[in-house]
This record gives sequence, C-alpha cells and structure tokens, in this order.
Amino acid sequence: MFDLTGKVALITGASKGIGEAMARVFARYGAKVVVSSRKQNACDELAADISAQGGDATGVAAHTGDLSQLAHLVERTIAVYGGIDILVNNAATNPVYGPSLDCDESAFDKIMQVNVKAPFELSKLVYPSMKSRGGGSIINISSIAGDTPDPGLGIYSVSKASLNMLTKVLAKEWGPDGIRVNAICPGLIKTKFSEALWQDDKTLAHFTKRLPIARMGTTDEVSPLALLLASSASSYTTGSFFYADGGTVI
Repeated sequence: MFDLTGKVALITGASKGIGEAMARVFARYGAKVVVSSRKQNACDELAADISAQGGDATGVAAHTGDLSQLAHLVERTIAVYGGIDILVNNAATNPVYGPSLDCDESAFDKIMQVNVKAPFELSKLVYPSMKSRGGGSIINISSIAGDTPDPGLGIYSVSKASLNMLTKVLAKEWGPDGIRVNAICPGLIKTKFSEALWQDDKTLAHFTKRLPIARMGTTDEVSPLALLLASSASSYTTGSFFYADGGTVI
C-alpha cells in the first residue's frame, strides 16, 4: 500500500532536514527521487548516499525563487526519469524573526516568493506531466504557524496560511485530473531551519511547555506522513492537512 516503486518524486529543499528525511524514505519505498536545493554539491552528496544504499536518486540544484531555475528543474527531472508523479514543495525561508513591524518590503517579498509563489509555479510546471500519467500527488510542507501565529513569526505565518489556501484551491481544481494536493503542518522539529527556536533553552521551553507531547519532534516523525500522502494509501485524500506538532494546535 505504501509502495512507491516506479514513481518519480521531486523534492525541493531536500538536501537536509525534513526534505532529506523525505527523500530517504521515498527512495527506501521504491521511488526514483530528484533531490533539489540551492547547492549542487549538497544535492549530489545526498543523491550519492541514497544510491549507495540501493536507492535511485539524482541531484538537481535550483533556487525556488527563480522561475527559470524551476523550469529547468522540471525539465531535467523529466529528461532523467521520464515524468513526475510526486512533488513535495518543501523549500521555505524566514529571514525575519521578530515583530512584523520590523519586516521590510524586501524581506516580505522574499518570504512570499519562496513560501507561496514558488510552490504555485512549480505545481503548475509539474501539472502537465502528472495529468499525462493519470494523476499524481503534490505535498506542500506548511506549518502550524499557518493556523496559530507566534510572536516573531508573523509574516512567515502569513505565508503558510496562504500556502494552506493554495493547497485547497489546487486540490479542488485538479482533483478531476487525478492530482491530489495535501499539506503537512509540522510543529517544532529539530532542524537547521528552526535552530533559532531551539538553540536557546528559554526559547525552547516557551515552545514546548504547552505541548501535550512536551518536546521537539524529529524529521523522522514527519517523513512517514509524506510517504502516506505520496502513496496509494491516501488515494481518497485531497485538500487535507496533517499535523506533526506534538499537539500544539489542540
């Protein structure tokens, strides 16, 4: 039911953190995986490690803020593997931590470009291939911040709320073409991206003390949800949101 044999998966922000964990689990369950992030050497290193463990992976660098690079990413994926069945929009950015008043226009535009526009544009780029193959699965990596904003994460929260609505819109519009669109909303997961929230003990305590499961999560507690959504096990699921957050939003 969770078998991905013969499927082609494209994952952005895949060289580390949650993206890396998803790339590894997809390959372990049979998918051909395109590992993408900004740096080619980082993509190649992970792809080589996955291949050394018996998987099939290729690294293709792309900056998700650059539409021409996204187009090349999709073209290269199709050239190597023949099509695309699974897209994970995982790449994200948050250059501002603090009051929303401190977020200038440049930072706002960067957050929205990478966190909202890029997933939209990349989803449009993979749509023809997915449709021609009878359908596919798009997984947007959102955040609990899209539901419950925290001080310091204001505009990031706005971007993730926008991504959540994009998930619903595309799920509704593309469902007749066999393309499912869902989102995973992680809470505090121990990654380089979230380092500012867990390096300091006081900040970490602020985020974990209110949780029913009072600790940070790990990337391996998020990637199985992606496997579920990528596979036929979720064939009747679209426009839905899956939380790996220790109960934060309760």
